[in-house]
Amino acid sequence: MKKKILNLFTNNAISSSYYEAPPPIWLMRQAGRYLPEYRELRTKAGGFLDLCQTPTLAEEITLQPIRRYGFDAAIVFSDILLIPQALGQDLWFAEGEGPRLTPIKSAISLNPNDMLSRLAPTLETLERLHKSLPETTTLIGFCGAPWTVATYMIAGQGLKDHAPIAHFARTHKQSFQEIIDLLVAVSIDYLEAQIKSGADMLQIFDSWAGALTGTEFEHWCIEPMAQIIAGLRARHITTPIIAFPRAMAHPPHDYITRTKCDALSLDTHANRQAIIAATDPSHILQGNLDPAILVAGGKALDEAIDNILLDFSGRKFIFNLGHGILQQTPPDHVSHLVARVRELA
Repeated sequence: MKKKILNLFTNNAISSSYYEAPPPIWLMRQAGRYLPEYRELRTKAGGFLDLCQTPTLAEEITLQPIRRYGFDAAIVFSDILLIPQALGQDLWFAEGEGPRLTPIKSAISLNPNDMLSRLAPTLETLERLHKSLPETTTLIGFCGAPWTVATYMIAGQGLKDHAPIAHFARTHKQSFQEIIDLLVAVSIDYLEAQIKSGADMLQIFDSWAGALTGTEFEHWCIEPMAQIIAGLRARHITTPIIAFPRAMAHPPHDYITRTKCDALSLDTHANRQAIIAATDPSHILQGNLDPAILVAGGKALDEAIDNILLDFSGRKFIFNLGHGILQQTPPDHVSHLVARVRELA
């Protein structure tokens, strides 16, 4: 198989901990505002949603970092909040403020009928990328995890403090459960459609998983993730699935075992050595360079890269960030990162 990332999931010829050096590398938000070619295209094209929902533009943006850096994977240019929009919730992006939605308190106003037709532009983008990407590049589709997407749908925006959403989930259990159940169902449909449109693998982003602990984390993060993965497997989708439960405090081995994700993406603050020790060598891990260190560059960046490579030496591993690349990241620092990973490993 020519796609290096997929080799990690399929090659068992040597041992359960088989890996190739250097490790495959891609970066969350590798296509976006830090690239001058992206900024130029956005100036001409209009708003963020226009870029996401115009297949020729979304294809071009996805390809930009592949041309520049030769990453081992391309993640389709889209957004986790296109699902709420496809369900009928108003979505817009306020300049300098991020996404905004008309807040909801129940699923009653949401309409899943014909949802996939409203997401057709992203599916067309995947079809185009399946043809235009180098044959060695893995194409990644994605969605947001139900808990994370629900926080935006209820608050109408991203929050630094998710305590109000957790309080809503506790005090309006039935309404919140109905929202989660709907998001599980439509996420399965959407991810299946992405695979059928050409995606080679999937990542599910639970960006606000760290807001929950204990039984609430198990109920609102682990169970929906497990249901989505089980739902895809029931439809004979064997595609590798990466889970990214950012900042979770839950034991990683238990999370992997219960969700049955194929790989676990680690956030910036995850204790790599502890997680490596606590998980089976056959479990594929991804991460977890601090995006702020990528901005800083220099000696700090080199040391961080070297430490990650050392910690994961001999382990199935995908080099990535611990969260999305920052807008102020110098593109040359990304070039240096890719070169160092490939040379040192």
